[in-house]
Amino acid sequence: PITPGELLCLGSSLAFSGIFYYLYRKKTKAMARIQEAPKLQVDDDLPALVSAADGRCLPYVALEGIVLPAKAALTSHYHEGLQGVIQKLLLKEHRLIWNSLARSW
Repeated sequence: PITPGELLCLGSSLAFSGIFYYLYRKKTKAMARIQEAPKLQVDDDLPALVSAADGRCLPYVALEGIVLPAKAALTSHYHEGLQGVIQKLLLKEHRLIWNSLARSW
């Protein structure tokens, strides 16, 4: 005979397994999209490339190039010789807003 406690444990185990599998599949799909992203070089041609893109939007791209730190490079406490930087990314978006008072764009 199966006790109610065993059924509860079995049900919760199946529920947690389903949730974790769903999260795993979701992350796998995101990683696949990132892996398939086109790679662009960070250089002087990048603003022109973005301006020429359809709708001025590049969905997923991987930027490759040399990044210089603003102040000093960050060093890893766990791996000697590894350094990184924190780079500030600024995205400006211009939208036309309907002005109901002026009845114009």
